Amino acid sequence: MLTNIPTYQIRAVYNHKTIRVYQAYSEVIANSALKNQTFVSPPFKMERMTWIKPSFLWMMYRSGWGFKDNGQSRILAVDITREGFEWALAHSCLSHRNPSMNEEQWQQLKASSPVRIQWDPERDLKLSPLDHRAIQIGLSHEAVQLYVNEWITSITDVTPLAHQIHALIEENKLDEATQLLPLETIYIP
Repeated sequence: MLTNIPTYQIRAVYNHKTIRVYQAYSEVIANSALKNQTFVSPPFKMERMTWIKPSFLWMMYRSGWGFKDNGQSRILAVDITREGFEWALAHSCLSHRNPSMNEEQWQQLKASSPVRIQWDPERDLKLSPLDHRAIQIGLSHEAVQLYVNEWITSITDVTPLAHQIHALIEENKLDEATQLLPLETIYIP
């Protein structure tokens, strides 16, 4: 069990060129993305904010292991360039207004930031909240265009892995389930 984890820390599967993020979609969007190795509109909606998550377990929480609803039945591992990921972080603002800002300052910041950052409780194997946070990154406008057209290097369907881990958890085979989790380490830019 991990201890002494900072509250805000990005943990992910990454190498010197790419970082993995997760998204859950419907069959139609997932099939199109896998076929094209990027998101194609339609069925993907370029005008909507799209949230990427480096945490596998937070994605499992959000999608209910791919069983939550038809719109999140397929879980995709999307490898993107580290340069793109770091661009997103550099062009972001928090998804909630800082109390030290007035409304006008907040609106100006949002208007100039194509990326939103949200920190939500990380999840354990049983999807219970932990004390430390997992980053969610919302891409809009220019950021969505860059994500779809430049950053994505590969897309893999990890729905079978999610279902396999979930089945082991249901059978209370937690050690076996843990061994199948993607190895996420502290992200160092």
